Amino acid sequence: MAGEELPGVLILDVGGTHGVLENIASLLKKHFHLVTMKEFLENKKEMRKKIQSVFVFEGRPTIDQELLNSLPNLKVIGNSGVGVDHLDLKMISNFGVKVTNTPHAVADSTADLGVALMLASARRLVEGNVLNFPGS
Repeated sequence: MAGEELPGVLILDVGGTHGVLENIASLLKKHFHLVTMKEFLENKKEMRKKIQSVFVFEGRPTIDQELLNSLPNLKVIGNSGVGVDHLDLKMISNFGVKVTNTPHAVADSTADLGVALMLASARRLVEGNVLNFPGS
């Protein structure tokens, strides 16, 4: 993409309590120009036409009609997670915007945790820990 400007992706923030994790932001930077919500709100007039994607991380930023109206070149909303229950798919599709998600992103770790919990329960590991270390 030499000489071409990368498309903009709107994110809530990088790092902090609710921002995109640093390693994910690094991946996004390879393909997009990151625009934080703060930057967008401070300079809507210039930024609104550059943003072609919104990356939703842990349900943020909130996708509502006001945001969709302010992004005329929006093509896709990428949700970092399995479900899209928090998104109004009908409203979003009325704007001609596609929605994606990552349905298999946490499948392995969910299975690992499930097996670990079953083993801990079958072997009474939590009870053994409490009996061995009273007061903890």
